[in-house]
Amino acid sequence: MPQKRQKIQPLPSTDSLREPRPGAATNAGEAMPGATQRIVEAITTAIVERRLMPGTKLAEQKIADIFQVSRTLVRQALNQLSRDHLVTLEPARGAFVATPSIEEARQVFQVRLMLESAMLRQLCACITEPQIASLRAHLQQEREAVARVDVPGRTRLLADFHMVLARMLGNEVLADLLADLLSRSSLISLMYQSSHSAQHSQDDHVRLVDALEKRDARAAVRLMEQHIASVERNLRLDPKSPDLADVLRPLN
Repeated sequence: MPQKRQKIQPLPSTDSLREPRPGAATNAGEAMPGATQRIVEAITTAIVERRLMPGTKLAEQKIADIFQVSRTLVRQALNQLSRDHLVTLEPARGAFVATPSIEEARQVFQVRLMLESAMLRQLCACITEPQIASLRAHLQQEREAVARVDVPGRTRLLADFHMVLARMLGNEVLADLLADLLSRSSLISLMYQSSHSAQHSQDDHVRLVDALEKRDARAAVRLMEQHIASVERNLRLDPKSPDLADVLRPLN
């Protein structure tokens, strides 16, 4: 049976999307290079930082007004986001932030587990001292964002930690694959109400860097597996069917 769509939410205010660069063009013919990509990145960032919720309607004209571009460019951006599984396009209804199924959620975390475990094995063999120092600096940024309860900032930094690891291998294909998976993970966490705390994630990252500094591949892989499994375990992927007698019983 098809999964029931969540209640559609209107597109949030312009604060949810990044402002366009000054002088942005107003039609496709005058569009600045990368205008479509800027829209893609703004919507992706808003999803990763949990400012755009699953099921949110993405009105073409409103997005065009925000970025001062034509609806043609907006459609191009939405098509790209659809290919990345972050947006669903529905005939005669428009574009919506995707609502991943339970099976898709499980598959995303399975792939992350395989990919990031292999990534850490390779990284342990080649990581440098300057790279360790860079990771320590990133951990400090995470720690500060968690301490000041900067929810969008800490969410972005905690996801970026995994991207920093991928880029240290110099493999752009790996980095692109992981970026897609992390964006989808953010959507899944929103939809299935993750209870995994930011502090817990930050502590996991500290232990991972400690293992990398020791070049202890076995420990690093084990910690990453535990980290990803913990995030998935705290998702509500096994909803129980309610008892109709409880649901429909009169309140008085």
